Parts: sequence; C-alpha cells; structure tokens
Amino acid sequence: TSTFVFDDIEHVEKVMSFQSNDYVYTRGNNPTLRLFENRMAELEKGQGAVAFASGMAAISSVLFSLLKPKESVIAHRTLYGSSYNVITKLLPEYNIDYKMIDLTDINKLKSSIDENTKVIYFETPSNPDLSIIDIKKVAEVAKAKDIKVVVDNTFATPYFQNPLVLGADVVVHSATKYICGHGDVVGGVAIAKDMDYIHYLKFDYMCEFGGVMSPFDAWLLLRGLKTLGIRMRQHEKNATEIAKFLQTHPKIKNVKYPGLENFNGHDIAKRQMNGFGAMISFELNGSFEDTKKFIESLELLQLAVSLG
Repeated sequence: TSTFVFDDIEHVEKVMSFQSNDYVYTRGNNPTLRLFENRMAELEKGQGAVAFASGMAAISSVLFSLLKPKESVIAHRTLYGSSYNVITKLLPEYNIDYKMIDLTDINKLKSSIDENTKVIYFETPSNPDLSIIDIKKVAEVAKAKDIKVVVDNTFATPYFQNPLVLGADVVVHSATKYICGHGDVVGGVAIAKDMDYIHYLKFDYMCEFGGVMSPFDAWLLLRGLKTLGIRMRQHEKNATEIAKFLQTHPKIKNVKYPGLENFNGHDIAKRQMNGFGAMISFELNGSFEDTKKFIESLELLQLAVSLG
C-alpha cells in the first residue's frame, strides 16, 4: 500500500511524533521495507538501515547528508562512474570540494587531509581495478580527525566483508547486484551503527529527496537474501578457477583478482574479508579490435552493465 489509515487523531499524533512504530505513508516507511532494512542491518552488523530506489540514490543521499558547503570529501581515485560524477561534478556545484587520491597509500591519505575534510569515500574491492583499501587503517586515521568513513560494499557483499566492524561509519550497497541476485530489481541501501544518523538520513534526505524503494522491490530483495550465502560461495569458487586459468593463458596480459597471491592487495583482502568475491578484471595481449572480438565471442558471459 502507499497510504496507512489512522484510528483517530491521538493515533496520528503518536505516529507523527515517533512515539509509535506504526506507518503513515510508504515514502517514509513500510512493513516490507522495514523488514529488508532490518535484515541488511543485521547482515552488516549495524543498528539500522535505509532502503533507497537505487544504489546511486543511497550514495548521493549519504554524501549530501554528511557534507556542507565549503567542506570536502576525499575519495579513492578509481570509483564506479556515477559515484565519480557525483563527487567531481555534482558536489562542486554546491560548493563542496573533493580530492581523488590513491587510498591504498595511507601516508598519502594523511597528507591530503585538511580542516575542511569531513568524509572519506571508497569502494573495496574498487570498480574496476579491484583495489583493496585497508578499511581499519583508513578508519583509524579518520577517527583521529573526526572524519566520517563511507564504504561501498557492493562488490564484496556483507557475506564476505563487514566494513562497520572494521571502523567505517556508513556502508552503502547497490542492492541491484549481489543482494538481489536475479537481475530484476534496481535498489540501494545504506547501513550504520548510529540510529540517530539513520533517522536523519531516512527522514531528512531519503524522504525529502524522494528516492524511496518500492515495497515490491524490497520483497524481491528479501527473496534474494535467502540465497546470498550459497550464491556468493559458488560465485567465488567459479571466479577463483577462472582467474587461475586466465593467469596461465599466453594471450592474457595481466589478471586482477584479490584471491591471487600475487595480486597487490591480496594480504589486506585476506585479513579484512571472509572471501575474495567474484569480480575479475583482466587485460588481453593485442589490439582493441582483438579485445572486441574476444568479448563478442563469449557464450556463457553476457555483455551488460550490471553484475551479481
């Protein structure tokens, strides 16, 4: 339903003043959305979550909720394209500055922080080069300066990684991907340990920007969560076999997969993740035309922009 009916004026007052957990209007809350949010909070070891209409609705709302004009965000130099555009194009229009640096270099992070830095934002593993960023070390640096750490955990999922446990303040997901697992939902979610912040994010940003998730999509995501563990285990098994095969193939220039021992971030991934995930990045020896022919010759793998 979109709308909920009240018993009387006293009931209205209790709900509107948050003395009651009853519902008003699905843009603010809904039983199916609440169940999805509670399960995501449980999986990410947080206290609360906010569901959004897309991953980008979650990411942009979180950034706007944590930043004010004349403040700045530090982000990892490789990011999902739309996240990169929000940080480098949209935020500056609101007088919010940014620095794109290599967050695998903690000393570089320390030297990049100034009095205006309020947020550090990154993905790990990152899109598309699978950079592994040490969440615990970044969080330690940030905490000493009262800076919020926001981690996009889409690639790893809560099955393989829990950034909040490692010191992050907010975790975001494009639920469209592994959380869904069936390719039939667009959705996002943000999770935190601070319930005051979750309340602020939900009612001052999600509700007012209007990026609410459909209850039907939440129901489909709840279906996806039931098989998350078994899917991620099989995804990782498949990825490991493919990565090892590619690594030994004469036509492959290099392979980036956190599970390979010679991968630059392997040791950090082994320490902070419960598995290496399923995303692989690799380069072919040859021209652009050779690469194009390779992609168009694939039979099991499909040419599309999503994953999971």
